[in-house]
Amino acid sequence: MKLPSLQSVHVLVVGDVMLDRYWFGDARRISQEAPVPVVDVDRIEDRPGGAANVALNIVSLGARCTLVGLVGEDEAAQQLRATLTAAGVVCDFITIADWSTIVKLRVISQKQQLIRTDFEKKLPVDAQVDIAVRVEKHLNSATAIVLQDYDKGALKDPQHLIAAAKSANVPVVVDPKNKPFSMYAGANLLKPNVGEFTSAVGPWDDDGDLVRKATEVCKAHDFEAVVVTRGGAGMSVALADGSRQHIPGRPVDVFDVTGAGDTSAATLAVMMSLGWDPMACAQVANIAGGIVVGKLGTAAVTGPELAMALAGTDHGDRGILTRTQLIDAVQQARAGGQKIVFTNGCFDILHAGHVAYLEEARALGDRLIVAVNDDASVTQLKGEGRPVNPLERRLRVLSALSAVDWVVGFPEDTPELLIEAIQPELLVKGGDYAPNEVVGADLVVAYGGEVRVLSLVEDCSTSAIVESLQNG
Repeated sequence: MKLPSLQSVHVLVVGDVMLDRYWFGDARRISQEAPVPVVDVDRIEDRPGGAANVALNIVSLGARCTLVGLVGEDEAAQQLRATLTAAGVVCDFITIADWSTIVKLRVISQKQQLIRTDFEKKLPVDAQVDIAVRVEKHLNSATAIVLQDYDKGALKDPQHLIAAAKSANVPVVVDPKNKPFSMYAGANLLKPNVGEFTSAVGPWDDDGDLVRKATEVCKAHDFEAVVVTRGGAGMSVALADGSRQHIPGRPVDVFDVTGAGDTSAATLAVMMSLGWDPMACAQVANIAGGIVVGKLGTAAVTGPELAMALAGTDHGDRGILTRTQLIDAVQQARAGGQKIVFTNGCFDILHAGHVAYLEEARALGDRLIVAVNDDASVTQLKGEGRPVNPLERRLRVLSALSAVDWVVGFPEDTPELLIEAIQPELLVKGGDYAPNEVVGADLVVAYGGEVRVLSLVEDCSTSAIVESLQNG
């Protein structure tokens, strides 16, 4: 996947603007006044937050951006304008008298957030007419619009803005808050997080139920797509036409989730500006979100960072999946004419033999699924003391290999139920098996699939490695 030029992209962002302020310092003692740490503040940073962070992410990716929002007559507004203008954002702020710009203060010590304090007051006036005038002025040059709603008052009437954008043939991305989804009806793409989606539609039983509910939301409110962001679990995408896809979370070290939703909204809008379909947009947004959670505080993803991450993967939906998610993913891939390769094992200690045969397996098709025995089944197969690494770690290591597309755990002794549900075109196994000895071979042959045993790398064995370590 390659990131194209974004010079022609101009995204209009409308929403709740705020300043994220950070106080950094060491906390080496406890206060005598209360059981709380004392932080010796030695550095202060101000960063754009809320809709302002969405705008910053858009220009960081290499696109153009105009930001419409509400600010007060204060130092925080001046700081926001200076920072954003220096980054290349065109700020079209509406200044509200007798009101303060929203500020969120976070105290950080040893790279950990200790406390957050919010400074905000209720808006004294209704600024919807002023916002609508600004938006309509900029729509003629916009390639997409983001409505970034933090429920602070800037987007009391999103329907008017959506109607104006549709009249101008400009796609609309909505990052909602606590309003009913009906208030955003007609938007092209709605991007709730899992909490917001649950509040709107209620709980769901499984991933299939989630996307069914999301599809119903699309149809009920005339959305082209709903993208539910699910933190480390990735994203679930549902289209009004019934298409659906789960995009797994990227195997990254999460450092700080602050502003990850802003990054996703920005990336979705930029990709939609290029005419990409919602699923492809979500795949790129998922990668961008994975980059930003590795940074401290409210942060942005740069174009080169995203381009490098995209260049390292053929598909944006690789990773760890549940069984339901995997079945959906296989259906999508097969509908696109892709050949599915399946293999399984314990993969307790990943070694060169594993890597070699997985690379060989991947070369035989378009998608490689690796099914992994859960901890109980490994113990039953290999004996007490195994596995050395629990399932979660084994899945994560495998998902980081470039040869592997999807990884799934299974609790049964054999993967036959998975094979029967997925029906891969090719079942492979590494080692010294005969093809008819491979578990599930009879199932695959029966429906017309193929079974292969791949090459064996000598002197590579997890059991031998464990025995060697135990014997010193």
